[in-house]
Amino acid sequence: MLHIENIRIHCIKKRGVTEEFPFDQDTLVFKVLGKMFCLTSISEPSSINIKCEPEYAIELREKYEGVQPGYHMSKKHWNTIDLNSGIPDKLILQWIDDSYSLVVSSLPLKTQRELEQLL
Repeated sequence: MLHIENIRIHCIKKRGVTEEFPFDQDTLVFKVLGKMFCLTSISEPSSINIKCEPEYAIELREKYEGVQPGYHMSKKHWNTIDLNSGIPDKLILQWIDDSYSLVVSSLPLKTQRELEQLL
């Protein structure tokens, strides 16, 4: 099972990523240039919410019992992943990468180019 610190390290290694607590002292949110792509509770880090293409979100929910519509999020665009459900860590990390890429692709082209220039 992925530990929250592994997820944190994976997220903050990406270009333009910040970690914040915009909602409360418990909900850790990872953003790329101000746009959320992953969040979790630090007091009960047994799940994460990640952004997903709507059709793919449904596909994942049908295929994996540990994937549910986003808790307290847009059910169309977000999935909640149960980290204790047996889904391979590598696959969860790939979904985090997909979420990051989805958010980056929605940024204006000028902003995407600026992101590419960041170290």
